[in-house]
Amino acid sequence: MLVLASLSAGTKHGYAIILDVVQHSGERLGPGTLYGALSRLEEMGLIAPLAVKERGRRPYRITEAGRKALKERLSEFARYQSILARLSTR
Repeated sequence: MLVLASLSAGTKHGYAIILDVVQHSGERLGPGTLYGALSRLEEMGLIAPLAVKERGRRPYRITEAGRKALKERLSEFARYQSILARLSTR
């Protein structure tokens, strides 16, 4: 979800995704973790690679299916947060 959220703001190459995720979540994705996730997301049709541009870096973009999946997951998170908030005030 962190990768999809990062790409929802625009196309990025791997290193830019790593920096974006660190900046917004404090979590640092290692290259193996990131590129494994990119591969899975691409196989699922949630992201798409673009032509290699600067210094051999391949940018990625989120697809419409990826935007839909991100929106659905964020909605689930909001629902869970609401349930947990109600349970914790009992």
